[in-house]
Amino acid sequence: MTQRKHTYSIGELAREFGVTTRAIRFYEDQGLITPDRHGQTRIYSPADRVKLILILRGKRLGFSLAESRELIEMYNPAANEPQLRALMDRIEERQAQLAAQKRDIAQLEAELDQARQRCLDAMKELEP
Repeated sequence: MTQRKHTYSIGELAREFGVTTRAIRFYEDQGLITPDRHGQTRIYSPADRVKLILILRGKRLGFSLAESRELIEMYNPAANEPQLRALMDRIEERQAQLAAQKRDIAQLEAELDQARQRCLDAMKELEP
């Protein structure tokens, strides 16, 4: 059985998750991850890696950095129900936002179709 790596460099994490080292440093500046330092070298723990996974997942789901921070700070392996309930609330809010956006887009598409048809009709009237 292979032993799991216990620390990661910024470059390793950047390559693994397809992000820039600048993005990782930004999350560090925001206090979301807190690597140890050995001189100028950042040493990331498995907990930092997990936090980075959660930050990037939250970003893909459309969560703000503040929302991701709140969820990460709630993490408690012994009593994770509050974090899960908060995550469910955020998911439901995001789903409602997306549903509203879909309705808005459908309405806009219909209005564009009508405007296009009016233009076509007006162009036909101009024909000799």
